[in-house]
Amino acid sequence: MIDPRPFWDFDDPAASSERFLDAAHQSSEPERTCWLTQYVRALGLQESYSEAMKVLDQLSSEDPEAATYLALERGRVLRSSGHPDDARPHFDRAAATAEAAGLEALHVDALHMVALVAPEDQQVALTEAALAVARDATDQSARDWDASLLNNLGMTHADAGDHESALAAFEQALAARERIGDPENIRVARWMIGWSLRNLGRRDEALEIQRALKAELDSIGDTDPYVDEELALLAD
Repeated sequence: MIDPRPFWDFDDPAASSERFLDAAHQSSEPERTCWLTQYVRALGLQESYSEAMKVLDQLSSEDPEAATYLALERGRVLRSSGHPDDARPHFDRAAATAEAAGLEALHVDALHMVALVAPEDQQVALTEAALAVARDATDQSARDWDASLLNNLGMTHADAGDHESALAAFEQALAARERIGDPENIRVARWMIGWSLRNLGRRDEALEIQRALKAELDSIGDTDPYVDEELALLAD
């Protein structure tokens, strides 16, 4: 299996795309196809949807991993380009292919995308189903999907106006982020809790979290406009 994570910089998809092309040029099949699907994903993040589809249309594979990536990334391009309903069958196919091949992390990734394109009244159940698969996985990279899924679950609850349930999900997401150990993602998870607390009218608790985040960012010479925005809102 390939591991594209070290090649990704989601803040710089153009640079990431070059790394994926280099990896593809240095690989034989089916790894070459897998790497090219990540090149496609990087193109999608640059909104080069037509070019991304042209690349995908030239690729095919009977290998389960490559076939999963092909379906998954075609679905992502369709969703990003404004066609979520067309994306759903590709995500379903990716989930089925990955599950049959025992590709746990890709299975959870595909299930999380299914939830994102599903009708609103199905999103909570589908996200919770993906979360159950992640928690039952033996592959740690699949288990670590719980952090993103819990964040998505929190946002789904928040979008529905259920900020109590959102807060509970975001608190679980923070615990998952702390287990994984990435400081930036931990700060984001803390911010989500502060945001939920403000939405619940618990302004003093929210202010304490955002001030702590601001102090931490200052100590490392960094800034976050979202923290500053929350502090401004809480100062009113």
